[in-house]
Amino acid sequence: MTTVIDASVLVAALVDSGQEGRWAEATLAQGQLAGPELILVEASNILRRLERGGEISRIEATGAHRDLVRLDIELFPFAPFAERIWALRGNLTSYDAWYVALAETLDAPLVTLDRRLSRARGPRCELIVPPRF
Repeated sequence: MTTVIDASVLVAALVDSGQEGRWAEATLAQGQLAGPELILVEASNILRRLERGGEISRIEATGAHRDLVRLDIELFPFAPFAERIWALRGNLTSYDAWYVALAETLDAPLVTLDRRLSRARGPRCELIVPPRF
């Protein structure tokens, strides 16, 4: 089964040793992963922000980035999803809409740490967030 994951889940799996991180790791281990090409850039930027904010060390950030680019994630380009992304503009950012459009097309769940996204109107895919710990 394919699962669409967002950058927040990737980063949590790579650097969060808490409950959300363990949940994210378990999600990544469940099967085939998919995401928009954007996911690697977003995850890299989150790692950068965590390092600059002192939440993770330079060594942790570098190791997580190395692991990130080695993950087996099927990446999808923007163009095939452009119309659906545009259709979702009233309720979602284009970034979030790309994840949603991909999940809808693949008939796959979208796994995210973004509870706001999970409550948005418009998505026609299953949205999975971690339980409240």
